[in-house]
Amino acid sequence: MNLSEAKLGADVVVKEVIADDEELKGFLFSLGCYSGEVVTLVSKKRGGYVLSLKDARYNIDEDLAKAIIIN
Repeated sequence: MNLSEAKLGADVVVKEVIADDEELKGFLFSLGCYSGEVVTLVSKKRGGYVLSLKDARYNIDEDLAKAIIIN
C-alpha cells in the first residue's frame, strides 16, 4: 500500500521509498521520509497530498505519494 491510499489522520510507518529517479528519493530522504518513520496523511486535495512528518507539514504531488510505501 502506498501513501496515496492511506486513511486521513492515521499514523502510518514508512516501509520503503520506491522510485526510479534517485533525485526523487533524495528529496524525500532530505525531508526525513525513510524506512521506519511515522507519517500522517493530513489531507488530499486535487492531485496533492499534505503530510505531517517530524513536526512539519509538506505538500507533495501524487507521484511522490505513490513512491512512499507504507505498512
